[in-house]
Amino acid sequence: MTPYHPFVSSLSRLCVEAGRLPLGGFTPCPRPELSPEAPAVLVFSPHPDDECIIGGLALRLMREAGMRVVNVAVTQGSNAARQAERLSELQAACDHLGFDLVTTAPGGLTKITPVTRSQASDEWARSVQVIASILKEHQPQVILFPHDADWNGTHIGTHHLVVDALRQMPPNFACFTVETEFWGQMADPNLMVEIGESDLGDLVAALTFHVGEVKRNPYHLSLPAWMMDNVRRAEIVGGQGSGAPDFRFATIYRLRKWAGGDFQNVWAGGKFLSKAANPAELLA
Repeated sequence: MTPYHPFVSSLSRLCVEAGRLPLGGFTPCPRPELSPEAPAVLVFSPHPDDECIIGGLALRLMREAGMRVVNVAVTQGSNAARQAERLSELQAACDHLGFDLVTTAPGGLTKITPVTRSQASDEWARSVQVIASILKEHQPQVILFPHDADWNGTHIGTHHLVVDALRQMPPNFACFTVETEFWGQMADPNLMVEIGESDLGDLVAALTFHVGEVKRNPYHLSLPAWMMDNVRRAEIVGGQGSGAPDFRFATIYRLRKWAGGDFQNVWAGGKFLSKAANPAELLA
């Protein structure tokens, strides 16, 4: 027995105890007063729940930079019998965090995969037009969407869907692009964003509103551990041999800018955004 055995046992016990906590039904988080002219952040979520898992930067942009976050429900899951219920759960999760919600189609878009993109061009083009219309309506300053190797077919499909829609925008359209990861790690992320304990608690609580999903697999309980593991990967962002930031929890992203009809790098190397810094500085 070493001092680390009680440490591990305590973590295990806390997870068991947290598994008995209620799911959803919590009072919404206080929402900041936003200007009617507040710039928009669009979160293109492949599935209901992604807005909570990768939404730490979006939450901070709303709370600290006064930006309006709009979650775009690209799909409502592949189980048609659950789509209406999943939309209801998603609305409750967004309401808890203070995110607006936009749907893409009744039941959500379907077959958002690389296979559809390569083999059903007409169907794919219709879905691209839906996303392009949302971009044109909201004129976002920032968009979040999965990177192109995020393993899950719908996540990868959503990446290409958003990029294809960006290519339909007018030549003068510009926005910051923030690629996200969950199922598959990026080889070349350039941003690590610290997530404070209060924000992370809100994200976990919001995730529990997806009751049907977390009852099947209580992945809300592992979200803090996932964010801790992200901190372990600091050298992937800062470069091999770089010092690790003094973060407990973090989310990893790749931030670039879409301008002139293509991606543009905004800085060399990687950056670490602490919870003491305003995320608006990323957009300067």
